[in-house]
Amino acid sequence: MTTTIQEQDGQRVVYFEGRLDTAAAPKTEQELLPLHACSEDITLDCTKLEYISSSGLRLFLGLLKAVKPKGNHLYITGMNADLKQVFSMTGFTSLFEFK
Repeated sequence: MTTTIQEQDGQRVVYFEGRLDTAAAPKTEQELLPLHACSEDITLDCTKLEYISSSGLRLFLGLLKAVKPKGNHLYITGMNADLKQVFSMTGFTSLFEFK
């Protein structure tokens, strides 16, 4: 699992590549931690994310809970059909904004 964070056009973009499963979650959580204090909109680019487990969903939700009270947006982009199905089954499609 690879996580890359870049600044683009006044917002942060997080690129995920691989499988965000229980084994990868602790490392990914540490990499996302600085974004909890971010005062910019954040886009999670899931174009190369192959799989997300409940541990990965928890990380996305934690980040959403950190940025939303500040008036910022957390967008998700590039989800494949399998990821969309996971988000739909868990009700996360109603929580997040998608590009």
